[in-house]
Amino acid sequence: MAKVGIVMGSDSDMPVMKKAADILTQLGIDFEMTIISAHREPDVFFEYAKTAEEKGFKVIIAGAGMAAHLPGMCAAIFPMPVIGIPMHTTSLGGRDSLYSIVQMPSGIPVATVAINGGANAGILAAKILATSDDAILAKLKEYKEDLKNQVVAKDARLQEVGYENY
Repeated sequence: MAKVGIVMGSDSDMPVMKKAADILTQLGIDFEMTIISAHREPDVFFEYAKTAEEKGFKVIIAGAGMAAHLPGMCAAIFPMPVIGIPMHTTSLGGRDSLYSIVQMPSGIPVATVAINGGANAGILAAKILATSDDAILAKLKEYKEDLKNQVVAKDARLQEVGYENY
C-alpha cells in the first residue's frame, strides 16, 4: 500500500517530481504518482484528495507552478502532512509558485521546499514517516552517512590532485 501520494498539475513537472520518487524508491517507501490539474479537472482532484487517507497515504507531495493551488487545496482536504514543491516558471522564476504555496492561511499549513526541490520533498516525506517507522529511520541514517562519505571522498580527491586538476 502506498504511503505517499505524489501529485503534479502537469507532466512538465515530471523532472522535478521524479527526484522525489527516486528518493522514496531508494528508501524503500511505496508511493503512487498522479497527474491532476486542480483547475482543469476539479472533480477528479477533489476525489483524489478526499480518498487519499482511505488509500493509506500518510503524506502527500504536491508540485505546482504559477498559481500553484494544488498543494494548498490538498492541505485543505487531506488531514495529514502535505509537502509543496514550487516549480520554476519562466515568467517569475518560480517565486510566484513559492509565494502561492508558502503563504497559506492559518490552520492550513503546507510544508514547502525550495523551488524545484523534489529530492528534499522526498527526504522530508521519509522523515515524517520515520517518526513512526524504525526501518525508514534506519534507511535515512544510512542515506545521511552516504552523503557524508561522498563529501569526504570529494575532499580526498581534491587533496590528492589539487584544485588545478580537480
